[in-house]
Amino acid sequence: MGLITVKREGDVGAPADLTYRLIADDEHHQRFLPDGFTDFEVLEGGSGAGTLHRFKVNAGGRTRRYTMRVEEPEPGRVLTETDQESSLVTSFTVTPSGEHCRVSIATSWQGAGGVGGFFERLFAPRVLSRMYADELERLDRYAREQASGDRPRP
Repeated sequence: MGLITVKREGDVGAPADLTYRLIADDEHHQRFLPDGFTDFEVLEGGSGAGTLHRFKVNAGGRTRRYTMRVEEPEPGRVLTETDQESSLVTSFTVTPSGEHCRVSIATSWQGAGGVGGFFERLFAPRVLSRMYADELERLDRYAREQASGDRPRP
């Protein structure tokens, strides 16, 4: 067993405060999730710290359900989602860059041991990295729409 970490960053053409609010608000966040994320459901809250939501991730021919608790260790800049049934933690970090921002999505978890762990370490980071690249592109488009006033409402 060992720690597995996947990180992807991208530029978002919208202000950092707006981008962070879109990530923190489940009504908005689910609008820019990649197709591999399904059955998104808010269980408690719905925006920011204290929110509890669940969803399925379909990746690499496998489907897994996650129940995530949201925290804001640095409100307005860093938001984390911690799976309630495993060691998996995903963080979203929003860094201002003038009128725009840079967003990082990073996920870490304790990988399995043995042959299964070998394949997990080999394939999971590649699959997640592609999914996060897709999510960052979708976030960029969605945040630009929101910033321009062409706002689809939740």
